[in-house]
Amino acid sequence: MAIGHFIKEIGRGKEGARALSQSQAADMFGQILDGAVTDLEVGAFCIAMRIKGETPEEMCGFLEALHQRLTPVRISPTGPDCAAVVIPSYNGARKLPVLTPLLALLLARKGLPVLIHGTATEDKRIGASEVLSALGITAQSTAEPLAKGQVAFYPTALLHAGLQRLLDVRRVVNLRNPAHSLVKLMQPCEGPQVLVTSYTHPEYAVSMEQVLCLRKSTALLIRGTEGEAVADPRRMPKMRCIQHGQLESELEHQGGTLTSLPDLPPCDAQSTARYIQAVLDGTLPTPQPIAMQVEQIVRLAKIAGMPE
Repeated sequence: MAIGHFIKEIGRGKEGARALSQSQAADMFGQILDGAVTDLEVGAFCIAMRIKGETPEEMCGFLEALHQRLTPVRISPTGPDCAAVVIPSYNGARKLPVLTPLLALLLARKGLPVLIHGTATEDKRIGASEVLSALGITAQSTAEPLAKGQVAFYPTALLHAGLQRLLDVRRVVNLRNPAHSLVKLMQPCEGPQVLVTSYTHPEYAVSMEQVLCLRKSTALLIRGTEGEAVADPRRMPKMRCIQHGQLESELEHQGGTLTSLPDLPPCDAQSTARYIQAVLDGTLPTPQPIAMQVEQIVRLAKIAGMPE
C-alpha cells in the first residue's frame, strides 16, 4: 500500500498537477486515514494539495473514504420528523464571543438533535467546547445515541482518530490541508441530517456549494462569523439554503451602516455562557440574525427527512 503514484499526479506544481478522479481520491485518502502510509507521504500529500487545490470531485472522494470509516452517530428515536443538525466548530472566538452553542441550544428547543463537532483551537482561542462545558454540557468520551432536543459535542478524534491526526499536521507544517475543509463538509450522523457550515473566503463558498450539491446534501452555508457557522449577531450574513443537492434560495447579507449593536459579552467561556443562558431565559433578546438562522435550519430539517 502506497500513495506515491497519486502524489506524482497531484504534486507537479500548480500548472502541471493533474486532478484525481473521485475513486482515486477515495483510495488515496482511505490509505491516509488508515495510517497505511508514511509520514513523508502524508506531508507530501498535504503540501501538494495545498499548492494544487482540491477539486469538488476530489473532495467527494475524500468524503466517501471518510464516511466509510468514521464512527456514525445514531439518532434515537429515528423518524422522518427527526433530522439531526450537524454543526462543525473549529475556529473559536477571536474578537467576538463564540455563539455556536447558543445556535445549537435554540435548535434543541425546537426538538432537534444537534451535534457539534470540533477540536482544540490552534492558538488557544476559546472554542465551543469550553462554552458548552461552562453550560454543563461536557464533550462526549464515547459514541452515544443523540436524542431529540439534545445538544452533544463530539471531539473530532472520537469520530475518527485518523482525521484528527491529519488536522494535527498543521501544527507541524503550519499550512492547512484537505482535512480542514472535510471537517466542515462531513455528515457524521446516521439518517437524515442538515449540515450547518461556513466559509471564510468567497472562493470557498463556490467550492463548498459544488461539493454539497454533488453529494445531494441538505445544508445551510453561510459566511462564517470569525470562521464559526453561526450568524454574526450584529448583521445578517449571506445564507445559501441547499435542499437535497439543489440550491433552493439565497438570503443576502445586511449591508450599510449598523444603527445599533447588540450588547455582547467578552470572549471568555464563562461570560459567553452567562450571556447564552440569559438569552435562553428570555432576559436578553435573541440576536435577530441568529433567530433568522434558526428559522431556516428548522425549515431545512423538515425537508431533510422527506424523500427527493
